[in-house]
Amino acid sequence: MMKRKRLVVGFWVLAILASGMMTESLASTNAQLPTVAHVDLKRYVGKWYEIARYPNRFQKDCAGDTSATYTLRPDGTVEVVNECRSKEGKTKRAVGTAKVTDRASNSKLKVTFFWPFYGKYWILDLGPEYEYAVVGEPSRKYLWILSREPRMDQSLYARLAKKIADVGYDPEKLVRTPQSGD
Repeated sequence: MMKRKRLVVGFWVLAILASGMMTESLASTNAQLPTVAHVDLKRYVGKWYEIARYPNRFQKDCAGDTSATYTLRPDGTVEVVNECRSKEGKTKRAVGTAKVTDRASNSKLKVTFFWPFYGKYWILDLGPEYEYAVVGEPSRKYLWILSREPRMDQSLYARLAKKIADVGYDPEKLVRTPQSGD
């Protein structure tokens, strides 16, 4: 009896996992999302300031001063340290790891802050001097505009908003990130 119960439970777990993989596969097939042609990870690492983002549950307590610092590790993975100022004024910090999933371009990564769960991190646009980046993923549920400086010129921000609209994002959903002194 116990063996049969384990088999039934195992079957349902496999069915749910297979269903999720099929759904993700179909979604990524239907959602063509261009990324940059090539990312030099040695130039990409360092500190980035969040200029704007789509609202999301894991940043719901962030009130401003949001940044991400990337460090290339010897094994080729990237350490990710996200920080923000909470609504209570305290610094919140999350540490994760990113892995390149497209070695030809280095523009598609997957990141985890809680193994075994990974999120797609695709670099959709990148300044010629790595001064700004736009990061999203195929479902278009998540989006970030990043800059090496805590503030971004309004004309550049407007150009990036147009570019993201051209690939299926709604720029009206963007929430600007307050920085100290704003």
